[in-house]
Amino acid sequence: MTAESVPPTAAPAPTDFIRTIVAAHVAEKRYSQIVTRFPPEPNGYLHIGHAKSICLNFGIARENNGRCNLRFDDTNPAKEDVEFVDSITADVKWLIAGWADHCLGFKPKGTHPAKVTSSGQPDYYLAAVNPGPDSEPFFASDYFDALYDYALELVRRGKAYVCDLSPKETEAYRGAPDKPGRNSPFRHRSIAENLDLFQRMRAGEFPDGARTLRAKIDMASPNVWLRDPLLYRIRHVPHYHAGDKWCVYPLYDYAHCLSDYLEGISHSACSLEFVPHRALYDWILEALDLPRPLPRQYEFAKLVPSYMLLSKRNILRLVQEKVVAGWDDPRLPTISGLRRRGIPASAIRCFVISVGVTTFNSVTDIAVFEHAIRDELNTLAVRRLAVLKPIKLVLTNLTPGEVIECNATNDPQSETPSTRKIALTREVFIESDDFAEFPPSKYFRLKPGGEVRLKYACIIKLDEIVKDAAGAVTELRCTAQLDTRSGQSNADKKVKGTIHWVSVTRCLDAEVRLYDRLFTVPEPGAEEDFMKVVNPHSLDVVTAKLETSLAGAQPGDYYQFERLGYFTPDAKDSTPGQPVFNRTVSLKDTWTKLPAQS
Repeated sequence: MTAESVPPTAAPAPTDFIRTIVAAHVAEKRYSQIVTRFPPEPNGYLHIGHAKSICLNFGIARENNGRCNLRFDDTNPAKEDVEFVDSITADVKWLIAGWADHCLGFKPKGTHPAKVTSSGQPDYYLAAVNPGPDSEPFFASDYFDALYDYALELVRRGKAYVCDLSPKETEAYRGAPDKPGRNSPFRHRSIAENLDLFQRMRAGEFPDGARTLRAKIDMASPNVWLRDPLLYRIRHVPHYHAGDKWCVYPLYDYAHCLSDYLEGISHSACSLEFVPHRALYDWILEALDLPRPLPRQYEFAKLVPSYMLLSKRNILRLVQEKVVAGWDDPRLPTISGLRRRGIPASAIRCFVISVGVTTFNSVTDIAVFEHAIRDELNTLAVRRLAVLKPIKLVLTNLTPGEVIECNATNDPQSETPSTRKIALTREVFIESDDFAEFPPSKYFRLKPGGEVRLKYACIIKLDEIVKDAAGAVTELRCTAQLDTRSGQSNADKKVKGTIHWVSVTRCLDAEVRLYDRLFTVPEPGAEEDFMKVVNPHSLDVVTAKLETSLAGAQPGDYYQFERLGYFTPDAKDSTPGQPVFNRTVSLKDTWTKLPAQS
């Protein structure tokens, strides 16, 4: 069953402090439309922490008949790439599909904001449109002309200047949180000189790092972000989207607030690390006397699930050192990795929405996420039988070639469950963990002389254990009590154990990847070196025995392998008729504390 065939789970209407602010603004008609934005930097793949921001920003737009712009804040060409643009766009579309995709703000492909004059100030507003074949996300780099003109205006107003301090000197002059900074010796250049130098910076006359454009605010401010922050730096690097037109690039803080303004953003939600940046956000907008209502920034706590590492820098290290097999490795918290692992978008949305929006940093127990996944997959997944670590079992009272058809349930969660036929044959595989030659007390699976039920079939009794010369068990010989099948005379006979199985002659051999948590400690980012707490058992690959019906499984289909967990075909490595399955999550929290790392 695919996610597309089932209506998205309706999440409860969330409430939080940002939504309360938005509701007040709607009531007073402060803005003509509620417009939010999701503004990733295209220097890595999105992860589950970004999913919280996506669901917050698109959720607010959805609840207020507004829109949310996907905008790439691409002001650092040295670290950005179209690969990340494509992956982020795909991740956002997948995460909000069927839920808030009608709120997705795109722009006509290849267009740039048109310059108009309003109240004597430059105004570059461009309305968003819903995505279509001729539309694309927004890019801060499309506003480079507008941002440059705004910077010239700040210089003309005496609120920005060109500084010749080196990066090291700039940092030294900035001071410390408990110590005021010092004015740059270039702070008092004339407006005419600053205009000339900035235009020559733009023309490419100076090498990288030779000069910067800085805001003129207050070097004694207790907020270090207001100590004449950099607005532009020189970088002779071509831009993946803007080409080689520019050799000066705006800093993130400068570009971000003005991009919000140009797009008509009303509410700009950021993580708590941007609290001290808010004063600069407001200063830049107010310094230009812009005519339309200004956007405002609001901050909330990041999502930090336990046993996960969300820093893009650290994820990059895991990729580069081949701890994982790329950004979409199913063990990673990247959206593409979670999707490849088989986690539905609806489960991610339910999880991040249920966590809530607060101003308190905390770690969320990963078990909460795993519970949300199971909750969604219990509804979406059809049931199948599979044996991951097989041992052969012979039903000695069945003749070779004999086939007994049994009815198996596909969807017990449905109000009207459907069934399928499965074949009980003389030889079947069972899970090796479902047999114990020397069982502990209260062991209710297969043991010498013991009885268990083969699910959907009949009760069997173990008569003989066959071993090889080395003493390893190679075969279990049992008697099938055929009168205990459904509809037979002794069908009501009770036993304490029920195990799953597949026919030896009617099964599919398939690679199954058993994924587990990537780290052995709840907060790997707090470790001196997170590489030392990588879980050596985060991936176990087995050749499993599956029902033959699973040969037609496609990526995006969800299955519960009964008694084992939820699985989905791998989107990269599956081929027609030969799926490779990933375990999405176990049926219950089977995580046990691993031995301490030496």
